[in-house]
Amino acid sequence: MQAAAKPAFGTVLTENMAVAEFRDGRWQAHELKPVAPIPLHPAAHVLHYGSECFEGFKAHRGKDGAISVFRMDRHIERMRQSARQLVLPEPDAAQLATMVREVVRAAREQVPEPPGALYLRPMLLGTTPNIGAAATPSATALLIVLASPVWDYFAGGAKALRIFVEDQKTRTASHLGVVKTGGNYAAALGLTLEARKQYGVDQVLFCPGGSVQETGAANFLLLRDGQLLTRSLDSSFLHGVTRDSLLTMARDLGFRVEERAFDVAEMLEWVKTGEAALSGTAAVLAGVGTLVTRDGEHKVGDGGIGPVTRRLREALVAVQTGAVSDTRGWLERI
Repeated sequence: MQAAAKPAFGTVLTENMAVAEFRDGRWQAHELKPVAPIPLHPAAHVLHYGSECFEGFKAHRGKDGAISVFRMDRHIERMRQSARQLVLPEPDAAQLATMVREVVRAAREQVPEPPGALYLRPMLLGTTPNIGAAATPSATALLIVLASPVWDYFAGGAKALRIFVEDQKTRTASHLGVVKTGGNYAAALGLTLEARKQYGVDQVLFCPGGSVQETGAANFLLLRDGQLLTRSLDSSFLHGVTRDSLLTMARDLGFRVEERAFDVAEMLEWVKTGEAALSGTAAVLAGVGTLVTRDGEHKVGDGGIGPVTRRLREALVAVQTGAVSDTRGWLERI
């Protein structure tokens, strides 16, 4: 009998969420409550001026049944940075960590076995009701932590992806690429859907002016045996925690890791014999099989998921699920 299809990534939520309000100049005590619609004034700052940011990370079930959250401290710090960039009330790190822990504990029976995980989604919304506040930051805010049992990010499981190389348009404003805010994803959505329709691709790799950056939802890596190349950090794209984890592990495995700017021409030359992959919390490390440009299609290696991509992905997942020792202190047992 064929196994029942798993729900699409992010479509199922656990029963509880953690909620905290910022008002009167400080964060109030948070509550754990059932997931339900939230009260939001129609003049709320977030609805008119996009004052929101979010995070995404995972809790994993180990072989011993223990639940551990992967690199929560880095994700919380990145969310605090996003809040500062958007002039939103900055979440208290200790309070947000406690909110995450309570949501995970309440949902521990719903954490899937590997390769599934519990996806965690903290979100911060500016709530001041003022439609004239385009040049004024929100003085009140709502912080919410949701959780979702997830399986494969890409429908159909692991496959070599088709990526369109957009060498003209940008994903978002260059100074806000580093911020994990919904507006950045909305800005890339139309271009991604257009490319899917025209070229039959899975994602778009943004390379404004021919300089390689990232896709609409993931960082981009070039790989070959013993080598890794990726764009050096700047404000134009998201500083992925998965990216950082993979680079750290690659160095420990003896790879020569380069972080620098590179262009489309160098990328296309690399993939003739090398590999390309997308990294992110949801997909972990997804192999690219074809790069599509306006001039035609370019096979990446043999067109499948390469061995270096598989090796690095398996090494990271082994740490996340407790299959190997966590020597870097990346896991927090809940």
